[in-house]
Amino acid sequence: MKDDFLSTPLQFLKGVGPRKAADLKRAGLVSVEDLLYRLPFRYEDRARMQPIASLRAGNKAAVIGEIKSARLAITRRRGFKIFNAVVGDASGAIRCAWMNQAFLADILQPHLRVIIFGDVKLDSTGLHLLNPEYELVAEDGLGVHTGRIVPFYEKSGSVTPNMQRKLVRFALDQLPPEIPDVLPADLRERQGLGTRRAALEAAHFPPNDASVRELNAFRTPAQRRLIFEEFFLFQIGHAWRRQVSSMELKPFVPTVDDRIRAAAAAILPFKLTPGQRQAVKEIVDDMRRPQPMHRLLQGDVGAGKTIVALLAALVAMENGLQVAFMAPTEILAGQHFGNIARLLSRSRFRVDLLTGSTPGLQKHTLHAHIERGTSNLIVGTHALVQENVNFHRLGLVVIDEQHRFGVAQRASLRSKGLQPDVLLMTATPIPRTLALTDYSELDVSKITDLPPGRTPVRTVVRPESRRDEIYQLLRDQLDQGRQAYIIYPLVEGSEKVDLKSATEMADHLQTDIFPSYRIALLHGRMKPDAKERVMHAFAAGQIHILVSTTVVEVGVDVPNASVMVIEHAERFGLSQLHQLRGRVGRGSWESHCVLLYQSPWTDDARERLNAMAATNDGFVIAERDLELRGPGDFFGTRQSGLPQLRTGDLVRDRDIMEAAYGEARRLVTETGLTGDLLRFVEEQWQQQFGLIEVG
Repeated sequence: MKDDFLSTPLQFLKGVGPRKAADLKRAGLVSVEDLLYRLPFRYEDRARMQPIASLRAGNKAAVIGEIKSARLAITRRRGFKIFNAVVGDASGAIRCAWMNQAFLADILQPHLRVIIFGDVKLDSTGLHLLNPEYELVAEDGLGVHTGRIVPFYEKSGSVTPNMQRKLVRFALDQLPPEIPDVLPADLRERQGLGTRRAALEAAHFPPNDASVRELNAFRTPAQRRLIFEEFFLFQIGHAWRRQVSSMELKPFVPTVDDRIRAAAAAILPFKLTPGQRQAVKEIVDDMRRPQPMHRLLQGDVGAGKTIVALLAALVAMENGLQVAFMAPTEILAGQHFGNIARLLSRSRFRVDLLTGSTPGLQKHTLHAHIERGTSNLIVGTHALVQENVNFHRLGLVVIDEQHRFGVAQRASLRSKGLQPDVLLMTATPIPRTLALTDYSELDVSKITDLPPGRTPVRTVVRPESRRDEIYQLLRDQLDQGRQAYIIYPLVEGSEKVDLKSATEMADHLQTDIFPSYRIALLHGRMKPDAKERVMHAFAAGQIHILVSTTVVEVGVDVPNASVMVIEHAERFGLSQLHQLRGRVGRGSWESHCVLLYQSPWTDDARERLNAMAATNDGFVIAERDLELRGPGDFFGTRQSGLPQLRTGDLVRDRDIMEAAYGEARRLVTETGLTGDLLRFVEEQWQQQFGLIEVG
């Protein structure tokens, strides 16, 4: 798959010295292939030559002509020189001036033919071109920097875009007419893709009749071919790993009979929604297969994912298997434990809670129960993945809010069982494009409906100037026996940023605004036991208003809370706002989310807040958030499963990713991986895409 020249280190390319090679390496460009797969970020049409007589001030223009005269002018400013040249064609002549570029006197000499490109200026001396780009005319009449559609590259240290343009041109000139092609011929034909060699040439130096608009939208056939190739290579690795994992067999395969169905019906507190029923069916069908399950369960906030996971857990336990249920925080683990223990209280199964703050003696006893198998379902935090926790017969691993765990933690828990089924859950709706990258090896189930009795949260966007009416809304709700959250982006005030701090506002609200109600403060800098005390008091109704930072974003379930006020909402991302809104609307009464913003706010902030007010659908919000923020920041931190891409863009090129995903699955399923593609996946895939090993 690799051509010898493509694998040549850039330091051996003509024109690249040690300093340039180091700068290129810092930009991720080590080999000729790296250089050629770093596509221009924009293109400029410098192909249409104009007669000099037709030039008009204020326009960009490209002209070709002969240097009629040239001289270096000395100015009164010490050390400052101006190089002047007059360029003429059959229609006329124009003066060109370059500030402080005396070296041009040795390059642009009279009688040479030259292409000039730049902004046409007008002053008291007439029309002229100031600091234009220039290029001596080659034999074929085509330049690298002018006289054509010109590619622009991002600067890499001392390597300017002009230098990189020349390096790319030289590399392409050295590239053989035919190079190995990673894409099978029948696939190229199905997708209408050209050859690799032709695509590289046309993506960097497109023909002059190419559409600059399409080039800058990355929609030309050459660009699409290279983007598809990268996405296909990424997806082929996932498809192959998925196939390899499907060859593993579980030592214990659960079965489902009428006794288990009756046990499930006995613990259900309500009738399942159609979305929940479908998710349960997909999960249990997976569990009954001989291969380990790898499934992601997506469901908006309040969609009822926990009961779906619990039914899967019941199937495992009824088959004599243990279940590990991991949550990212002690608060969330405690809530899951309370809910699960209550639902299973009349069953024969033992449910235990294991966290970092579990007392030493109790922890030792728990470890013994887990190892003997007398503990059937263990809810916990990262404490579950510690080395001294040994399971007797772990058959199902459930990981809630999985993106908050590191890859190593997820893999560590899975390794404690004998090929256990794995169910990942998230309340952060994941756009289809990201699901095809971060979760490409997984099967995905979605719960798109809400449990009966849930009323959509009423969301409004309000300026700071209407704070008094928001406080009145809070009083009305508190007088009805409800509770409220008020969220701030900072814990303590900062002189640099004019944001209200949670600490200051909690005091102000208690003293000046709501003196007759109990207000408490919650933030991430508090010790775990202090946070637990505040949350338990709020959940028990002993606190009326919880003033908090985003620590409540995940895992706080207080059905009596009916108002969420988010201060400085313009500073939050869409998905985070949606997660925060999900803390209310868990009871049967109407709930409210107020997005308070402070002027001036940006156009992006206005779009985000208006999108929040327009819909409660987390999947719609997730797609919009991806468009606004990009994939790297979608979860707030870069995810280990997102590839490092050279040519493609996960937002712009989502249709190409879909096509590549389908073709990769098709190839692996129908013919399997062999030859160069198999070697690439085994030896280069992980390094090229910057991914972390998961299994």
